[in-house]
Amino acid sequence: MDTIQIIGLGAGGTEGLTIKAYEALGSNIPSFARTVRHPVIKELNKKTANETNKNIQIRCFDCFFEKYDTFDEVYEKITDNLVELAKKYGKINYCTAGSPYYGDIITKKLINEYKNEINIIIIDGISFLDKCIKLSGFSDYKSIKVLDCLEADEFSFDINSLNIVTQVYDIEMASQLKLKLMEIYPDNAPVLKIDVLENLVKKAPIFMLDTEKNYEFSTYFCILPIEISKNTVYNVANLCRIVNRLRGLDGCPWDIKQTHKSIRQNVIEEAYEVVDAIDNENVDNLVEELGDLLFQVVFHGEIGSEDGYFNLSDIVTNVCKKMYSRHPHVFGDIKAANAEEALESWEMSKQKEKNLSTYTDNLKDVPKALSPLSRSYKIQKRAAEVGFDWHNANGAILKIKEELFEFLEEYEKNDSVKMEEEFGDLLFALVNFARFLKINPDIALNKTINKFIKRFEYIETHSKKDLRQMTLEEMDELWEESTFQ
Repeated sequence: MDTIQIIGLGAGGTEGLTIKAYEALGSNIPSFARTVRHPVIKELNKKTANETNKNIQIRCFDCFFEKYDTFDEVYEKITDNLVELAKKYGKINYCTAGSPYYGDIITKKLINEYKNEINIIIIDGISFLDKCIKLSGFSDYKSIKVLDCLEADEFSFDINSLNIVTQVYDIEMASQLKLKLMEIYPDNAPVLKIDVLENLVKKAPIFMLDTEKNYEFSTYFCILPIEISKNTVYNVANLCRIVNRLRGLDGCPWDIKQTHKSIRQNVIEEAYEVVDAIDNENVDNLVEELGDLLFQVVFHGEIGSEDGYFNLSDIVTNVCKKMYSRHPHVFGDIKAANAEEALESWEMSKQKEKNLSTYTDNLKDVPKALSPLSRSYKIQKRAAEVGFDWHNANGAILKIKEELFEFLEEYEKNDSVKMEEEFGDLLFALVNFARFLKINPDIALNKTINKFIKRFEYIETHSKKDLRQMTLEEMDELWEESTFQ
């Protein structure tokens, strides 16, 4: 089998080459490199020119960077070229900066795409990462994250860790990195621009990240960690740490005392406050209320972690798996041309996932903790999916009249038990009619409640005497007046 021997040239000159790497380069095997811009290649080429070591010759692919428009295309062409050269010579050396195991896309492509037809041998070198950490001069870190600028997004960074970003080749990539960082870091957060080959370190705030002019394959950026109390931008990891602190030995007595059951109602209230913010079209309030709801999720995750049953990671993992499994029309082979087909795909996936073997199981699956109006709406909708429904809204209207008549009959008899039952039937029928009209009964009722409060407020503010001293007729007059306001 043809062989490509991948040699790590290290993070400096020839003095940093391993003995094994040096021997491989001097073994009369054709050697190639992505670029000539490495001290080792320059030194070896110089030695060759001086005839001190004629058997070491490294040819480079620098011309490919001018010949093709994108880095992806350049790396694709170099990889293909190396494979052809291996087939031509039987065995070649491919030289890469630092260690082959990190930061070299061509090495990744060779291993991932050609491992079954090309024998790959790795000769390691000193990593650029070691050099970068050394040059940063920073040692007070709890963790290090290494990110590829080509692949990282704003979710990849941890502001409480030392983040090292590689593959910042030019000003355009530096500008893209700046925009990503400004989503999660303060604009003036310090960043170190490090050239690991030239041993150059320059410190600048994030907003000036793309003002530099010189970028090379050896350019690394180190984003220093931020003390959590000094953050201006926070992430979910920060919230987890805060909740952990609140629940700790020296935390908040109230927070420490809480259980899943004791804050059950809090979840419901925060969810309704989110809905209120949406209905009021108040964006700032929506941000606040969504934060309060998220806090409840993280809080429950912390309690679960303390009890040893689950943690926030389990919660996130579960919902991510659910999104994948419930969207086969996105992540699978099933097609959904519109929202209705997408919803049908979701419901089918849900029934399969939850093992709902009967139609009744599907009705029972509607959470009992929902408001009775919402639960009625969902149950009726699921029953309708199998054909148990009126042909049109007229049938629903007749049912309302029937249930109203039956309720009034029991009212006349003054039978409280039967009245309660028939009143429930009447409400259920009204919800069914609302479903035909695509009216959410909870939303509709909430709007009426808000309208009632507003009009009641009008009565109180425009009355010339205390409400307890007013007659119903006087209050009703102001009530009617409020409709024109």
